[in-house]
Amino acid sequence: MAFFSSLTPVFIAIICVLIGVIMKKTNGEKEKHDIKSKHPSRPWVDEDLKDGTDHPLEEEEGEEEWQGLEENVAHVPFTGERYSEAEMIERSQTFYELLNKRRSVRFLSDEPVPREVIDNVIRTAGTSPSGAHTEPWTFVVVQDPYLKHKIREIVEEEEEINYKKRMGDRWVNDLKRLRTNWIKEYLDTAPYLILIFKQVYGRLPNGKKKTHYYNEISVSIACGILLAALQNAGLYTVTSTPLNCGPQLRVLLQRPANEKLLLLLPVGYPKKDATVPALTRKPLEDIMVFM
Repeated sequence: MAFFSSLTPVFIAIICVLIGVIMKKTNGEKEKHDIKSKHPSRPWVDEDLKDGTDHPLEEEEGEEEWQGLEENVAHVPFTGERYSEAEMIERSQTFYELLNKRRSVRFLSDEPVPREVIDNVIRTAGTSPSGAHTEPWTFVVVQDPYLKHKIREIVEEEEEINYKKRMGDRWVNDLKRLRTNWIKEYLDTAPYLILIFKQVYGRLPNGKKKTHYYNEISVSIACGILLAALQNAGLYTVTSTPLNCGPQLRVLLQRPANEKLLLLLPVGYPKKDATVPALTRKPLEDIMVFM
């Protein structure tokens, strides 16, 4: 009896420890459930907009398989433009002033734009650098009124769901001050829609997949050059990332499975009564660190 009495405190301690472990596990599971039940505050992004650079291709290629590129690319002499310091300063200032006038314009006229201008700005975007010079971009230019309206129907249907369910209160409230919503009239009125697709991989002559290195970054750079080219030509646009619309638009425009929609740009002249939010840009000292 004395032996059992001496063990009683030990048994009580063990029982207390077990109760503590069980309660901690129960509380932990409850916290996990509460976290999962809450709506995420971060912006919702669809699969097409995710960077696929790090995704390995299928094993059919093999790590050392030739990518169909020339083994040794010939180098040719290069001489770049060289300006005086005064001219460099003047050119850089002039170009800044031009691009500083760029605004996202949602009220676009249906006034026709010369096709040659569109060809030239697309050519300009195609001068962008790309990983291993794979040029992983496709620019789909839509002028046909029927296709433009079908694009609008697809985008507005998904955007209404985005605003009401997917994007979250924080994102929607941030957009309220800019007076944007899921109604996209400019998709009908703009003379051209330019849809920029990233090619997440290419195809070799034998049909196997070809790696497109840094396709997301490469196409994003090309989009930036395209925006500058449009501004230089006196045309206006609004950058649109139609969330969850990529697969439907890809089918509508008969694009292959390796292409993912990255950006949609309505392009044209502003309406005479067009307005834009009275926004300011960050000063140089807020965006540059000089060391």
